[in-house]
Amino acid sequence: MDTSATPLHDSLRGLDSDSCYRALAARDTRFDGVFFTGVTTTGIYCRPVCTVKTPRPTSCRFFGSAAAAEAAGFRPCLRCRPELAPYALQENLAHAVWQRIAGGALNDGNVERLADEVGLSSRQLRRVLMQHFGVTPVELAQTQRLLFAKKLLQETRLPMADVAFAAGFGSVRRFNALFAQRYGIAPGDIRRAGEGAAPAAPGALTLRLAYRPPLDWTQMLAYLSHRAIAGVEQVRLDDGKGGSYARSVSIDGSLGWLRVAHRPERSQLELEVAPSLAGVLMPLVARVRAQFDLDANPAVIAGHLGRDALLGERLKSMPGLRVPGAFDAFELGIRAVLGQQVSVAGATTLSGRLVERFGTGMEAPFDRVTHRFPLPAALAGASVTDIAAIGLPLSRAQTILNLARFAADGGMRMRPGLTLEESIARLRSVRGIGDWTAHYIALRALRFPDAFPAGDLGLQKAAADEGGRLTEKQLAARAAAWSPWRGYAALALWMG
Repeated sequence: MDTSATPLHDSLRGLDSDSCYRALAARDTRFDGVFFTGVTTTGIYCRPVCTVKTPRPTSCRFFGSAAAAEAAGFRPCLRCRPELAPYALQENLAHAVWQRIAGGALNDGNVERLADEVGLSSRQLRRVLMQHFGVTPVELAQTQRLLFAKKLLQETRLPMADVAFAAGFGSVRRFNALFAQRYGIAPGDIRRAGEGAAPAAPGALTLRLAYRPPLDWTQMLAYLSHRAIAGVEQVRLDDGKGGSYARSVSIDGSLGWLRVAHRPERSQLELEVAPSLAGVLMPLVARVRAQFDLDANPAVIAGHLGRDALLGERLKSMPGLRVPGAFDAFELGIRAVLGQQVSVAGATTLSGRLVERFGTGMEAPFDRVTHRFPLPAALAGASVTDIAAIGLPLSRAQTILNLARFAADGGMRMRPGLTLEESIARLRSVRGIGDWTAHYIALRALRFPDAFPAGDLGLQKAAADEGGRLTEKQLAARAAAWSPWRGYAALALWMG
């Protein structure tokens, strides 16, 4: 079918109208979040996986973001719910800023401050987002806030005022006015028209987080269970419901807990959150999405890495492989330092001792979640001998202290758009952080998919012929063909 006349918005890059329409007609999950379809006959925009009858090509307009579709006058579909779509991850400045905005960076409306964090002027920031998404920073932020509010309306029973504030609106009146202006419907009508809130555990808010299938949830939990920090995290592999992950949470002064379970029939994770965290739901959801790598496109990654004979065989037994991330970058950084020159089990033991000595006690409905991980300032104010008392050599205790001071000064908050090489250099500026530790932190905490610790002994052995071992230089040369997904190759080799 000829779709050459089907309009493409400037925000959609790398795809033509024929490819978009074929993906739409096939409801291809690989393109979920990559583009959105505005239907001119209804004024509604949908995800490519929407189950409604496929519109005619002449009625379709394709957009690279929900914000671009809304700026063109389309309203979000109540059936496929564009707010559930995984993000279309790309390694560029515009998408890095988008991710920051999705986490609530512009909820205070301060474009100048965001621009300063990015290292641009506000005019340059506006130009970057206009070029990639066809909308201004404020328009992008408004779309993210409205979609998040819509999500809360359909999935929770939060009072309307709490929905407005959780979605970053300064007042309920402003929320109601913008919602009605953009969507042509009152917030209360969205709640009545929705599918209803998911059943929640007593004293919990429950949200749904979609991903592109498949997802190897069992493998993900197995990896996290071996590295779970005693007192902070709890992983259950045999709970009779497919397993779950729970932890304590501290964001911007709000303290609580969360629990994540898998709902494979919906291609979603179910997130239960303590009501005390209602005010920080936007950044919390962004962190959980990153921790479980929900925005990965496993078909694209496997298609690229599968061309290598060694990786191809391993990936066949790991459909939906993801890189397990970290809820908190500082926490993961400390865990990585504790893992220097010791086994995974040894590092886990040390991390539990660190939490018991320097963490803060808290209550949660999980028997093994008893503490909040120590904040950077708490460790930065400790002495080397106090830190070493958990069973560390003085040199490694000093590295813990150095990293804590680095984080307390804002060092772990990397500027959007920073390259992998720049981030590695910044981490290595901390005395005691070498190449292996820096790449490990970049892979799991900073979410660089091409981070690759070529100095890792396990990777050197796994990539060699049986019984052999590659040198660091040889492994780096072999891994060059795996770029830009070397981090996923590392996981396949570690887990194989």
